[in-house]
Amino acid sequence: MNKPQAANQTYRLPPPLFSARCKACWFSAGLLVLVVASFWSLDLQWAQFLSLEAAQSMGRFLAEFVPPDTAPEFLKKVALGTWETLAMSALGTLLAALAGLALALPASRLHEGDAAHGRTPTRLLLNALRSIPELVWAALLLISAGLGPFAGTLALALHTTGVLGRLFAEAIENAPPGPGDALRAQGVGNGRVFLYATLPQVLPQLMSYTLYRWENNIRAAAVLGVVGAGGLGQLLAFHMGLFHMGKTATILAAMLLLVAFVDAASHGSRRLLTR
Repeated sequence: MNKPQAANQTYRLPPPLFSARCKACWFSAGLLVLVVASFWSLDLQWAQFLSLEAAQSMGRFLAEFVPPDTAPEFLKKVALGTWETLAMSALGTLLAALAGLALALPASRLHEGDAAHGRTPTRLLLNALRSIPELVWAALLLISAGLGPFAGTLALALHTTGVLGRLFAEAIENAPPGPGDALRAQGVGNGRVFLYATLPQVLPQLMSYTLYRWENNIRAAAVLGVVGAGGLGQLLAFHMGLFHMGKTATILAAMLLLVAFVDAASHGSRRLLTR
């Protein structure tokens, strides 16, 4: 009985690899041209980089890291720097999550009929916050906040506010509108609609974004110390400047362990949230 139906079926040929009407094809071609132009315009010394002399120099440099410095007094300093780096990243991310959520509300269109007058200026503010790297924020804040972890924490908070605010706004706008529309039809205001309909839907996504940015801020906090913002980065800049390679190896090992710990904790937390 199914043979006549199968005989009447028409089969389409696969689309061509490139079509003049295919926007994705033109985009891919333009991206390929940009990559080729980048390689052509940059003075990349591949022969020198892959030479035997460069490998020998790198080997001698790496050999200076062995053995790491394990003196108790120095390990105590490294532990304190590790705690400072962890605290800077955690507090900076927490402040950014709160500020990002506060800015995400005016930066998003809460429902189809929402005029959202503050959407454009708030998004411009978020763009400005995240367009300035953490290292530049720290260098600027050192003038007012002084040396130490306070400037690094504020730098992380300002940059991450711009990132999380934009991500939170996109998540709020893309939330399913059904529960909110049902509450609005009953005369419920926008504030309670957000708390009881929108927020419960997007909260796991917001938490996932926040944890991911915390992972990034651990690495950023380690780098911020280079400009005097405290933590492991400040120890790293000091001892590398004096060519204390054994101490530098210990600090780098502490950074690797800290990043691995936070990555594992964040991954486990995100898995619990998505269950």
